[in-house]
Amino acid sequence: MDDRRCTQFFLEPDGTSHRQYEALRAYFIEAKPLTEVAERFGYTISTLKSLASRLGADLRRGNKSPLFSLTDEDDLQARVETATNRDPKPRRSPTIEN
Repeated sequence: MDDRRCTQFFLEPDGTSHRQYEALRAYFIEAKPLTEVAERFGYTISTLKSLASRLGADLRRGNKSPLFSLTDEDDLQARVETATNRDPKPRRSPTIEN
């Protein structure tokens, strides 16, 4: 079995979320130095520090990581459902007397 494409999928991620995931994984799990990870995945050191800090803060608050957020399609569907579930009664202007 030729695993080159599978290997490339992990070593050269092309999507933003996938690239962030692999960079953070290399930093936290593989214990690679920030400078090495930043260079490998095309980030500045300050950007990578920010990603790591934001991940830690989200997890400490019990929030799901933004790396695993809704897809654009799911987000659009949620916004449509929210808009259609609003109070159907029109609000009256406070300046108009009854």
